[in-house]
Amino acid sequence: MKKLNVLLFVWVVLSTMLGTKIAAQEAPKVIVPRQKASPMAMTAFLSENNTYLKVTYGQPFKKERQIFGNLVPYGQLWRTGANEATEFTTTRDIKIDKKTLPAGTYTVFSIPEEDSWTIIFNAALGQWGAYKYEDFKDKDVLRVSLPVERSADIYEAFTMMFEETRKGADLVLVWDQTKIILPITFEN
Repeated sequence: MKKLNVLLFVWVVLSTMLGTKIAAQEAPKVIVPRQKASPMAMTAFLSENNTYLKVTYGQPFKKERQIFGNLVPYGQLWRTGANEATEFTTTRDIKIDKKTLPAGTYTVFSIPEEDSWTIIFNAALGQWGAYKYEDFKDKDVLRVSLPVERSADIYEAFTMMFEETRKGADLVLVWDQTKIILPITFEN
């Protein structure tokens, strides 16, 4: 009987120790990234002459708000999206509204107005929003003024997309029912 008690005691001690060790090796916890209110989005285009265009931007949502003239005030510099400033990349020189934009990557800002927008391509990368634009204003490479159009559809999320044209591609910016078309032609 004494042997049985000793064995029982040893079994309890060992199982307690092993149970503690097993408990310490629980299944790994799943780390889920924090969801951004305005997730990152990207649009890209590859032309027949191998000009590659890419835009990376934060995609804010309307959420029943009045967008232009309110959330995005008229006449003020906007990062053209959310979070980090929007970036535009072209692998070859292109023309935007008949002005040359050299191959490279640029930060994109805009100044929305009710009837037209000024689109700005700036060489200073890695900016957060438009907060320090004044420090880098001298790095503006290209500015174009484009008319505002009205979209037949309501876009809940700020959306940028390329649409192929006969001589290149249009970069279409649309949010709510505001639409801007940035005409791009490819140089040979």
